[in-house]
Amino acid sequence: MIYISRKEHFNAAHKLWNPKWSDEKNFEVFGPCANVNWHGHNFELIVTVKGLPDPETGFVVDLKQLSTLIRRSVIDKVDHKNLNVDVDFMVGKLASCEILVMEFWKILEPAVKEITKNGGLYKLTLYETPRNFVEYYGE
Repeated sequence: MIYISRKEHFNAAHKLWNPKWSDEKNFEVFGPCANVNWHGHNFELIVTVKGLPDPETGFVVDLKQLSTLIRRSVIDKVDHKNLNVDVDFMVGKLASCEILVMEFWKILEPAVKEITKNGGLYKLTLYETPRNFVEYYGE
């Protein structure tokens, strides 16, 4: 089995804030990430596809097509945006990396199936900082 990955980059702002909680509890739980004026990150998204190489191309997935798909479906919607207010698929959701990567999966998983007949989405890795990242393997 082959695992092939593509890394993309985006910049976005967000705030971690639960509207059901008091200001005090939000600041206690989320600390500086609850800054009322938001804060930003230089995110890295790694999309990993799993499968067998196509006998005609040798590819599990064409990386040019995968890059275009990721950019059009996800990056263009979040880059230089406020995740809490500018991104339609995040409306009403907590803007944590955990929630964000799950929303990315919902978008990318069916789309990846359309560009490869021998593979499928295996894993998403989302770096919020060089030291903080989440991995998601779907449901």
